[in-house]
Amino acid sequence: MMESINYLEILKSSFTMVILIGCSILSLTITIERWLFFRKIKANMNLLGQIDHLVSGNKLKDALSICEKQPGPITNVVKAAIVNHQKSKEQVSDLLTAVRLEEKTKMENLLSILGTMGNTAPFIGLFGTVVGIIKAFHDLARSGSGGPSVVAAGIAEALVATAAGLAVAIPAAVIYNYFLRKVKVVSTAMEATSLKILTHL
Repeated sequence: MMESINYLEILKSSFTMVILIGCSILSLTITIERWLFFRKIKANMNLLGQIDHLVSGNKLKDALSICEKQPGPITNVVKAAIVNHQKSKEQVSDLLTAVRLEEKTKMENLLSILGTMGNTAPFIGLFGTVVGIIKAFHDLARSGSGGPSVVAAGIAEALVATAAGLAVAIPAAVIYNYFLRKVKVVSTAMEATSLKILTHL
């Protein structure tokens, strides 16, 4: 009868499992950091109506004060427009485009790591499985006894690496696409705000 899988022993003997645990910790850290970052942006977006009302009423100092107190992608766009409102419309438009690009880069920060985890973790797990299977057959050949049960136990342990790789990759891929959607929504909001503020100014 095949013995139960000793996960602690697998962890000690498999360097790929150590790598995958490191990948999962890194993914979790980035997820928390980006979630807190986008949470602030959501609060920032709730000020849009108030800022739009102040700018349309030519209360630029009040609008600028709000932007300085609540920095974020959208308020930074508004702030850049207000500070440079005496320049020509074309100059302000070019400046806002540059600010939007800078803010989009900030929003996409670290997301490439999540995308990489989603793509590479299954391959790391598969590599660990292949190495484990090679080891299982090598142990069988060296012992010369034990039959299929020995190989089955070794393969079962080796397949844990593939399962671990998928366990890291699937959440990373889902979270990566979720944050990309957030970036797209905020980028659209920044563009819409730029057009509105240019019209008001």
